[in-house]
Amino acid sequence: MKNKGRATIVDTTLRDGEQAAGVAFSRGERSHIAHILAAAGVEELEALVPAMGKEDEEGFTLLLDENPGIRLIAWNRMRRSDADASLRAGARFVHLSVPASDLMLRKKLGWEMPRAISETEYLVAYCRDRGAEVIVGAEDASRSERSFLVDLLGAAADAGAFRVRYADTLGVQDPFAVHEAVGYLIERIGAQVEYHAHNDLGLATANALAAVRAGAAVSVTVGGLGERAGNAALEQVAAALSLQDERETGIDLTRMTELCEVVSSASGRPIAPDRPLVGSAAFAHESGIHVDGLLKDAALYEFVRPECVGRERSIVPGRHSGRSALRHCASALGRTLNPEALDLLLFRVRERWSTGSPSDPWRAFASLLEEEPARAPE
Repeated sequence: MKNKGRATIVDTTLRDGEQAAGVAFSRGERSHIAHILAAAGVEELEALVPAMGKEDEEGFTLLLDENPGIRLIAWNRMRRSDADASLRAGARFVHLSVPASDLMLRKKLGWEMPRAISETEYLVAYCRDRGAEVIVGAEDASRSERSFLVDLLGAAADAGAFRVRYADTLGVQDPFAVHEAVGYLIERIGAQVEYHAHNDLGLATANALAAVRAGAAVSVTVGGLGERAGNAALEQVAAALSLQDERETGIDLTRMTELCEVVSSASGRPIAPDRPLVGSAAFAHESGIHVDGLLKDAALYEFVRPECVGRERSIVPGRHSGRSALRHCASALGRTLNPEALDLLLFRVRERWSTGSPSDPWRAFASLLEEEPARAPE
């Protein structure tokens, strides 16, 4: 395998993920999620907003105490009071977020561009003077004026920020635009660049991969959990970087299904059956042509091995099943069929499924196996 360099992945499930509408993790749930993320090899977690109040401030301190080996990042607005709350909570890494588009600066804060730069310079230096490492996030960077973005993030780097975040806050870009924009920043900013994707157009994972190829770190959430349509999904980004892009990530992909199930339960957001990699149907096969090939060599119809991400392959009986599939399914139930019985079973399956899919395919299939033998119509 050609080594393209280790990718830096920052998980923000416990901050941006929890900002999804209707989601609120308990302290115990946060601790459990952080523990599994750490066990899966995630080295950086952005968690909570200590400025929200005592619960978040104490919650951040608890996560720090429980995870001494992880880089835990506290998120803040570009306000001294926010930074003070994070510093009181013991944060050694603080993320300072500032709007980067003229629209957000004017409408949200009533600031002109020069003030955004001066506030950033001041607060980065303030946090650095108090021993914290600083990341500056440019909110709505994808809709900002490029010259201003370079000035803003360049000033952050000059003031001591070790990383700057390019946030596609509304998910408006495509992978080509992301690759170009991130590459442009990397050439001009004296700090590591991180890309933060949103999935409003369904492009978050692809955009995150484009950013990594341009040389950036990326932030993700488990299952893509996040505001509106969510963020780039940890499991998809890590798997694509490892299996497709041949990059080291440090992430144990075999923990991804477990991790997604834990976050799904805590968030109350069910995992769609066809969710890539971790959905219950992600490695389910019915089509006769596919199953016949799969039984000969799984690589014919599976690029990702199910066990690689903590799942198992399933072959499901149904209307599109062929003889190989039905023989396999019958064998799974302890039955061996001769060619004539197999032909009859194929007829019966297609007849039964012609009225619609049964709620329990395996139960319906088992009942057909138990029927008295008879010849299929010519």
